[in-house]
Amino acid sequence: MSRPAAIALTALAPISWGTTYAVTTEFLPADRPLFTGLLRALPAGLVILALARTLPRGIWWWKAAALGALNIGAFFPLLFLSAYRLPGGMAAVVGSVGPLFVAGLAAAFLTERPTLRTLLTGIAAALGVSLVVLKAAGALDAVGILAALASTASMSTGTVLTKRWGRPEGVGPLALTGWQLTAGGLLIAPVALFVEGAPPALDSRAVGGYLYLALANTAVAYWLWFRGIGRLSATQVTFLGPLSPLTAAVIGWAALGQALGPVQLAGMALAFGATVFGQLGAPTRATQSFSSAERNGRKDSMAVTIPALRR
Repeated sequence: MSRPAAIALTALAPISWGTTYAVTTEFLPADRPLFTGLLRALPAGLVILALARTLPRGIWWWKAAALGALNIGAFFPLLFLSAYRLPGGMAAVVGSVGPLFVAGLAAAFLTERPTLRTLLTGIAAALGVSLVVLKAAGALDAVGILAALASTASMSTGTVLTKRWGRPEGVGPLALTGWQLTAGGLLIAPVALFVEGAPPALDSRAVGGYLYLALANTAVAYWLWFRGIGRLSATQVTFLGPLSPLTAAVIGWAALGQALGPVQLAGMALAFGATVFGQLGAPTRATQSFSSAERNGRKDSMAVTIPALRR
């Protein structure tokens, strides 16, 4: 597959995540962020495991658990906590520094040295997102800021480690996605039960919303995301992240009647330009790097196939 095609497919993941706010506010029960995170992750992970029919083996049990914790189990609760405690859009602004986090981590773990171009592009992306989503100033909450930073650091670390560790021989992105979603969902489950109590009653709109989030917004989107990490550089992948708040802003304008003024439009242009610019001149050795990671893990990370009925 050509690099432009890989970029386009990977970009569908953050675009899909940009629909989460509209679906949550219009279809789902209020004030149940952890329950929503749980239903996004665990059912999707179990469905993918049933399709892939592959479990981790050896060292990949703890690697899958670690990646699931970073990309899902810790990321979802921290993201929701920051969104609830910070003024409108501030969590997205803090999250938009993800490319800078990844650039630093990639330098340490992947030998992808950050360039001045990368740093300036990351700053431009964060500034553009700020112009799009940041509303009138409100009191900033220290816990909310720390949660937003921690969620960004968690996802950034998960992205870099996913790239560094690769996959066991014979295991595709689908199985790797299922491992992480299942592990992350199992981590969220006790937290959701302790904090929010028993699950709420669901009407048909909520069931439809949760089905969309679990299947399209999570199972398919995370499969595309982890697949993209295997084909592109870590920095290149993370520069697609600003497409999520940009998509949310467009949906808010088109479907929810939210205004987009000149400042927001300028921010969208800046963030989108940074996203495109971040894809140019990316390392051509991304795929080879991933294949090397696969080879390094072959000795102790072979997968075991789950016995299952034939279709």
